[in-house]
This record gives sequence, structure tokens and C-alpha cells, in this order.
Amino acid sequence: MWAQLVEEAPRFFGPYNLMFLGTALFHTLGLSYLGALGGFAIGFVLAVLRHRRLAFWWPTALLAIAYVEAFRRIPFLVKLMCVFFAYQLAGAQVSMFTIALTTVVLSAASFAAEIIRGGLEAVAPQQWDAAEAMNMGAVRTLFRVILPQSWPVILPPAFGYIVGFMKSTSIASQIGVLELTYAAKVLNTRGYSALLCFGSILLLYFAICWPTKLAGEALERRLMRRRRGPVPSALVLEEAVAR
Repeated sequence: MWAQLVEEAPRFFGPYNLMFLGTALFHTLGLSYLGALGGFAIGFVLAVLRHRRLAFWWPTALLAIAYVEAFRRIPFLVKLMCVFFAYQLAGAQVSMFTIALTTVVLSAASFAAEIIRGGLEAVAPQQWDAAEAMNMGAVRTLFRVILPQSWPVILPPAFGYIVGFMKSTSIASQIGVLELTYAAKVLNTRGYSALLCFGSILLLYFAICWPTKLAGEALERRLMRRRRGPVPSALVLEEAVAR
């Protein structure tokens, strides 16, 4: 086996295969980071819509709750197929990458909404009451008082889910999206050893997941150093009003 790997390695790591793997890696990064970014933007809106202090109309709160609860419980492959057929029924001519990216965004939004909601609710209710007593509007209170204290709670699970979505993008290979897992399957069908093909993408997945985890931990430590422990309510409100 090892003799076969040594013999195949020069051909496997040739210019064409490296370009092929590079394209697959680029698509995987795009699905992961663009999907997570879009998902967290939508998730933030969903978390605000269902928050009891911020919800302006109860039907929208119910819709947000229904979306989050439904999408968190549907397997990623099922969501991928539903989005695929939804585009087909709509008659939209889109690439498989667009279908996969849409699925990642919709899925990430449901998980992000729960993470952000948990971060917002981790702040003591007295913060909201004190802000209202100082005639601060709900939106201003959210951005000036609540969110600065929520980030240390939101960030750790947020980066954990980003790493999870990086690995979930491998399911997009089921509809022919050129990402790392699909590239490994293609190279394997061309006669290269499965250990060489899938071992290579294993290292590539590790190379993109590990730095993301480290970046999340570094950002979390930076926020905690800036806070230097729990921030008194009066100080937070004074800073918010001063802004």
C-alpha cells in the first residue's frame, strides 16, 4: 500500500490536480464563510423579531419562531434537496453552488438566531429597565447597551457552528457541487488511492477549520480583556448615553 502511495504521489500532486483541489477549496471556503455571514445576518433579524422587548408585531414573532424551530430540525441534505427543487419549480436557472449557498444561509440563520437570542437574554433584564428609565429607545438600547455585553456569550458557539458548517458543506457533493469531498470522489474515480484522495482533503479541512477556531478564541479573549469582568449597569448606560 505504501509503495503504491509513493508511486502515485507525484502524479496526484501534479499541476492539474492541485488546481482542481484549489478550486474545490475555494468553493468550500465560499460556502462556509459567505453562508455563515449571510446566515448570521438573517439570524440576527430573526432573534430581534422574536425577542419580547423588541418584537413589534406578534405574527412576525410567531413566524420567526416557526422558521427557527423548523429549520433547526430538518437534516441538511433534506434542506438541500428542498432548495434544489424550489429553484426548479420557480424556473430559475442557477448554479449548483448557488443552491448549496442558499441552503447554507437558510440553515445557518436558524442556528444563529438561537445563538444570538441566547446572548441577548443573558444580559440582566434590569439593563433594559434602566435604559427605558433614561428614555433610550429599544433599538438604541439594543446596540448601545445589550449587544456589547452579549458578544462574549455569542462568539464561542458562533465560531463553533461556523466550523460545523464547514464540514456540512461536504453534503453539497450530493448534487454535484465542486467542493473538497466531491473533488476527492472525482480523483478517486480516476484511479488514485482512496487514502491519498480523502487523506488530502482531511488535511485541507483541518487547515481551514483549525485557524477559524483559533480566530474565534482569540477574539473571545480580546473581548474579555476589554471587559475585565462584568460591567456595572450604570457604567454601560453612561457610555451609551454619551454616544
